Amino acid sequence: MGAEQIIFFFLAAFTVVMASLVVFSKNPVHSVLFLILTMFGIAGHYLSLNAQFLAVVHIIVYAGAIMVLFLFVIMLLNLNKESEPRKTLWWQLGAVIGGGSLMLTLIASFQSTIKLPIAHEIDSNIGLVKPLGKVLFTEYVVPFEISSVLFLAALVGAVLIGQRKQEEPNHS
Repeated sequence: MGAEQIIFFFLAAFTVVMASLVVFSKNPVHSVLFLILTMFGIAGHYLSLNAQFLAVVHIIVYAGAIMVLFLFVIMLLNLNKESEPRKTLWWQLGAVIGGGSLMLTLIASFQSTIKLPIAHEIDSNIGLVKPLGKVLFTEYVVPFEISSVLFLAALVGAVLIGQRKQEEPNHS
């Protein structure tokens, strides 16, 4: 077993364990923290596939921005055990049966579509920032610039909406 396989299995086990802890954790803040660790495990897989740019963007966007929003929502909701309604055993059993049925359906539907990849030479520049930037600023420069103008318009709109209305002086 090579070093790449050991790293893959370690990252896979780490990611699965952290994802399981997200689901089975009783505390919502702990669930969010375990979800952040799951995102780091997925980013590790991206790094092992030589996709450094995708790994960094994944960490910045998911583990950075979205998880902070989740934490803010949890803090604003002020969840506690007393305010949470209790689910009966029948609800829990129904949830397990429904989730298991969904899982079996997905496994059955994807079973026929899984094909083993054909071994071929892999380009070592795939996933690096330099080739991505070259393509982005040559072939896709117009859509890139249009999206930047849209982001600028959204930013200006958010500032205008977020501004408090200034009280006008009373000239009477």
